[in-house]
Amino acid sequence: QVKLVESGGDSVQAGGSLRLSCAASGYTFRTGCMGWFRQAPGKEREGVAGIQSGTGRTIYHDSVKGRFTISRNNAADTVYLQMNSLKPEDTAMYYCAARLPCNNWYVLAPSTYNYWGQGTQVTVST
Repeated sequence: QVKLVESGGDSVQAGGSLRLSCAASGYTFRTGCMGWFRQAPGKEREGVAGIQSGTGRTIYHDSVKGRFTISRNNAADTVYLQMNSLKPEDTAMYYCAARLPCNNWYVLAPSTYNYWGQGTQVTVST
């Protein structure tokens, strides 16, 4: 079955960097869309970045453009989220998700993704 396992979450100071990883298994990695989402306490889950695994095309939430970079390694079935210039408002649980098949790769709505990881916590302090 499809399995997504995130890692890399941590506590950092504002301005710092983190790299999240998501290891995927149970399907042909390059056929899916992958996305990173986050959810802060009391807030709805929101899409942060998405990537079409086959082509590498990417899309970002406006709030992270220029600071976050999503990438993938098809040989390792892994997607990454490089987060630079972190802000306190980036504090949230971060989730990796997959959409199979990869239709409308540019859509970052959480409801369109059908497989989810367990999440990894990112905390940014002032």
